[in-house]
Amino acid sequence: MMFRDNLLKDRTIIITGGSTGLGHAMAEKFGLLGAKLAIVSRNEENLKAAEKKLRKIGIECEHSVCNIRDFEQISRSINEVVSSFGSFNVLINNAAGNFVSPSENLTAKGIDAIVDTVLKGTIYFSTQAGKYWIENHIKASILSIAATYSWTGSGYVMPSAAAKAGVLAMTRSLAAEWGPKGIKSVAIAPGPFPTKGAWDRLVVDSRYEDMLKKRNPLGRFGNLDEISDLAAYLISPGADYINGEVVTIDGGEWLNAGGEFNILGNLSPEEMAVFNRRVK
Repeated sequence: MMFRDNLLKDRTIIITGGSTGLGHAMAEKFGLLGAKLAIVSRNEENLKAAEKKLRKIGIECEHSVCNIRDFEQISRSINEVVSSFGSFNVLINNAAGNFVSPSENLTAKGIDAIVDTVLKGTIYFSTQAGKYWIENHIKASILSIAATYSWTGSGYVMPSAAAKAGVLAMTRSLAAEWGPKGIKSVAIAPGPFPTKGAWDRLVVDSRYEDMLKKRNPLGRFGNLDEISDLAAYLISPGADYINGEVVTIDGGEWLNAGGEFNILGNLSPEEMAVFNRRVK
């Protein structure tokens, strides 16, 4: 997508989970559009490597080590960002975690690992950012990464589905509550976007990957440029009137999965012919 130069020059952005995967892709996109960046993660080694890459292409970037499950660490990170840049006016809630498991096999530790990061960490960072903005009368934006199963649910990733549904509710709640204070809240619900590491843990073999592609109306997965472009638009001046909205970007996958007869698209021509003869 073509954006005008320096579209985000007035944006100073905190990105959680900003050192790898989607977070890093968004950081690069925002930075090339003129934004100042603060990337946040638990892993300092990854943060330093990502910061070095971003600075090498001329992007103004700092990093802050932070476990978003810890309220005090979030407060410290916000103070570090304000100290470095003077202020910030965008928060990208991207940090997440997930794993595949039958729900009956889940442990308390496994559930907490997902819910504490995806839901509580997102709420913690959003409320502390909002507190800073409200106290300082700053107009700002929150963009959270949800999932298409935020509203459909999904077996085998139940803690993530429940937590992402909570992120959806938070997005709409804050849009209504903080909109009058000049703070908008939006979200993106991605479908399948392969990223190094996370994708390999969730998509265990090529057969499942092929099946996911086949059930997508566009017959492919998304690429990180596509979701980064959408994110850039949603935090740009052109989207200032979009508040409380959750934008799906999945090639139509969740719509296709939701129709009980959509599976007929997987039949061969011969199988479809047999099916048609049976219903005449």
